[in-house]
Amino acid sequence: MFVTDDRVDADIEIDKDQICHYIGYEDNHNLSARIASLIDDYAEHAHYLINPLHSYVIKDVEWARGSIALIEGSVIFKSRIIARLLERCPQVAIFVVTIGKYLEETAFQLARDGLILQATVLDAIGSDAVEKVADFVQDRIKEMAEAQGLVTSRRFSPGYCDWNVGQQRMLFYALTGNTLGVRLTGECLMVPQKSISGIIGIGPSIDDVENYNPCKTCTKQDCPGRR
Repeated sequence: MFVTDDRVDADIEIDKDQICHYIGYEDNHNLSARIASLIDDYAEHAHYLINPLHSYVIKDVEWARGSIALIEGSVIFKSRIIARLLERCPQVAIFVVTIGKYLEETAFQLARDGLILQATVLDAIGSDAVEKVADFVQDRIKEMAEAQGLVTSRRFSPGYCDWNVGQQRMLFYALTGNTLGVRLTGECLMVPQKSISGIIGIGPSIDDVENYNPCKTCTKQDCPGRR
């Protein structure tokens, strides 16, 4: 099953508290009037710079053991954490989402003009927006799975845990060119940067797929992706 939509059919609501967090504030109570006004203004008008797109494919998990998972279509994931998840899952959703290039190009131009604060706020809004698009896709895949009596895992992206960022190439291979114009650099970073790729496991509730969380047994306390 392949799904590619031109746009996300939902409004992207910017979380102003999350924007504060991204720019280094614990909450919005300590903001100066200038920064608070800037966040309000940019959050209200950022939708003109956001083009939320998503693409995903549902594939069968042929087998998973150790640190290898073989997915339909000769897709191979190399990660102990991912293989352990997919041992429980007959299917996996492979996705990419993006908000396009316009917001980050505008933030870059602001920074180049010396407007660092404005660039920082706009970049934070972009980070929040692309997470909202990923949440939207995750909810859509969950609804589809529930219609079949199945459940979904949380989402996992290359670069987290022991899943090497170089495995982005496998995700893009699995998407067979339906990557919404998102491309990979030689270091497997995505362009536009405000993009997220990853997988979501799909399986029966009896296998505890939805509660799979490697963070519970990981001893690395300072991991930025800890959940």
